[in-house]
Amino acid sequence: MTAPPPASAPRPATAPPPASPSIPSPTREPAAPDAGTRRAAPEAGKERAGTGRAAPGAPYTDPTLGIPVSTSWRGEPRNRLVALGDSLTEGFQSCAVFRTDLSYPAIIAHELGWSAHFRHPSYEGCGGLPLNLELLLRDLEEHCGKDLDWWDTPAALFRARRFMDKVEDYWERGAGCAPATTTAVNHNLAVFGWDLRDALDKSADVCRKMIGAPRDDLVRQMVGNPGERAALRALPTRPPAAGALTQVGAARLLGEQTGERQDERADGEGSGEDTREGRGGRDPDPDHGIETLIVFLGANNALSSVIELDVTWSGPGYDDLREKGKYTVWRPEHFASELRQLADEIGQIRARHVIWCAVPHVTIAPIARGVHGKAEPGSRYFPYYTRPWIGDSDFDVRRDPHLTGEQARDVDAAIDQYNDAMADVVRAARRAGRDWYLLDTAGLLDRLACRRYFEDEAARPDWWSPYPLPRELRALDPVPNSRFLLSDGERRSDGGLFSLDGVHPTTVAYGILAQELMGVMRTAGVEFRTPYGGDPRPDPVRVDFQRLVRRDTLINRPPANVTSGLQIIGWADEALDVLGRALWFGRKGK
Repeated sequence: MTAPPPASAPRPATAPPPASPSIPSPTREPAAPDAGTRRAAPEAGKERAGTGRAAPGAPYTDPTLGIPVSTSWRGEPRNRLVALGDSLTEGFQSCAVFRTDLSYPAIIAHELGWSAHFRHPSYEGCGGLPLNLELLLRDLEEHCGKDLDWWDTPAALFRARRFMDKVEDYWERGAGCAPATTTAVNHNLAVFGWDLRDALDKSADVCRKMIGAPRDDLVRQMVGNPGERAALRALPTRPPAAGALTQVGAARLLGEQTGERQDERADGEGSGEDTREGRGGRDPDPDHGIETLIVFLGANNALSSVIELDVTWSGPGYDDLREKGKYTVWRPEHFASELRQLADEIGQIRARHVIWCAVPHVTIAPIARGVHGKAEPGSRYFPYYTRPWIGDSDFDVRRDPHLTGEQARDVDAAIDQYNDAMADVVRAARRAGRDWYLLDTAGLLDRLACRRYFEDEAARPDWWSPYPLPRELRALDPVPNSRFLLSDGERRSDGGLFSLDGVHPTTVAYGILAQELMGVMRTAGVEFRTPYGGDPRPDPVRVDFQRLVRRDTLINRPPANVTSGLQIIGWADEALDVLGRALWFGRKGK
């Protein structure tokens, strides 16, 4: 396919952030090709020694970055998998964290044969936190039908507000306000909405202080402080001293669980949670409490730009929990500063392998839809990005919320610099003898991008090729893609990789991420085993996508009212501000 004709309207200019002495500012796109983007050299298929990619600007395809590390391990760590991150790691989809047993870390634990030991928080009450858009739309479908006509609006509004009030009451005043506590530390420590600073500074104690007295708001009807409430289930709270542990601090505690497990001590003390028989009779690792640590943080240092359709570059207070909410995109030098602090703390965790996940290009997510055709032939960008239910002919630059193409380009260029800084962190660690890896999730999403590359051959850089979906997904009709998920009233008619919030993956898309991480883990020598008996699995080790397809309700039967034009989601957002409130995660006091 070729690119659609460029729009005739000129592109308004936006100023990039000021330059830093150490990290250059994002650049704008000239006539051709894209600047500040991933470009490949003539020999795009070959790795450049010591870089992990074919050319400057191309994805990092070698997770070792071309730097060998000599390793020697003894025994098996007590905690085979631990994950730090945000909503993508927690398993968030359709505006809620709900099925944490289908998060990508839980999928990996299943394939490791370790799911019985993998601890993760639960948010199953009332569809999860803060508001399950899929359940809301199914409730409206059941009571108001597949099509929402203008005369049905008052009844639908009443029904939706009653649903939202029930969710708010459950989490603020009902059973959900008092999560069960345990002395065992979760292996999935992710909390939705968190950025680098949150991972460094927020603990259960800090979150508890941030949660105010609940109010039954008849107008807003959204759970207050949802991210902080989620953290009280993800982070340790017992004994009382554990409440001071951050995500990184909790992982460090798991890393200290080396040598003989407490349940095997001669004095008979210990939790009894993870016996020697539970790990197949293997001896414990005397040096590392964690086998694989996954760190997937940084997306929320740029994601608010497409959720709020506003680019506000970070400034004073970017590293202050009380001040940083006013910014939507971190300047690369600010991101790099916080990343170095995070890397220093990660380096203190006793983990055999650490996998860092790059920040995806948030402008690909269908929550921000490009309108008026590509800005020019061969460009990655559209002249404007607005809400997905606003069509090209309906879009009014004077009335509708939007980003300009140049703003989207600047955000992506900043993210490229985030990921280069992350590669520098991994590169330095490997040169120091640490077994750290980089998974370029930005390159992964780029290869799945429908409107940016797949449908526009002229915009494809030399390195680009479509991502080869697993055969189980290729067998679906239609084959899942990165467009907004749609139904024809009976079955899925488009999309399938993004959930109904247009930001977070569906269950099968989380499986794709799990598969990529499993590939890195196999590179590190991690052994995957059968669920029963613990026998080693032969390569290639594959995710059971048939299992995920069976459990993915959006793939199998999306709400019938999510039809072409997305009027129902547009109505829900404009009448109830669902997406704004649910995806802002309490930013700016909302």
